[in-house]
Amino acid sequence: MAVVTFANSKGGSGKTTSALILACELAEHASVCLIDADPRRPLTTWSTLPGKPKRLTVVTNASEKTILDEIDAASADNQFVIVDLEGTASRLTSYAISQSDLVVIPMKEQQQDALAAIDVIQELKRDMKAVRRDIPFAVLFTQTRVVAKSRTARFVSGQFKANEKTPVFATEIHDRDAYSALFSVGGGPRGLSAKDVNNVEAAVRNAADFAAEVVTMLRSHSAGQKRVA
Repeated sequence: MAVVTFANSKGGSGKTTSALILACELAEHASVCLIDADPRRPLTTWSTLPGKPKRLTVVTNASEKTILDEIDAASADNQFVIVDLEGTASRLTSYAISQSDLVVIPMKEQQQDALAAIDVIQELKRDMKAVRRDIPFAVLFTQTRVVAKSRTARFVSGQFKANEKTPVFATEIHDRDAYSALFSVGGGPRGLSAKDVNNVEAAVRNAADFAAEVVTMLRSHSAGQKRVA
């Protein structure tokens, strides 16, 4: 069992989309529970659409008072628990992070997103001290261009990649119509039709690469767990 939490205090960072992509991809081979802790309930709404993977269940978080119990219950029945947090710092966020085996910090290659990601990292480090445990995390660049990145995008991503203290996913979640379509037609990337959405195969490969890197990180951190003094 592994708990993966997606956290960013800025809206529009690609947090919910990335969580959904990962959940759908992992559900191809494992049991997954996706906890929707975003007040807008985007994943709960998505779950009412057709095409939801059979191994994937969606739980709607009731409140900050219930999030720990929801994670515990999901962990007992699933190989992976993925938590999509609200877009603001809160006790709910801290509670979920404290139970995580990996915290994913999605962000676009923009300065505002960079500042928000730094805030999350600082909060994460405070949570580590509170629970006296190392909580692995990594920055995930989202909605990126496959080619012809702007100077600003290269600068922002370069700043994070050059910082040895801030892990960054090698995989980026690209800006693709296929991912946007999930919230209107339902299902995951593998269930989309090439007749209706462009570049489905590329989106599926991107999602698979992301999921594989998450699993690799989880295995690596599990093998080298340590306590925070």
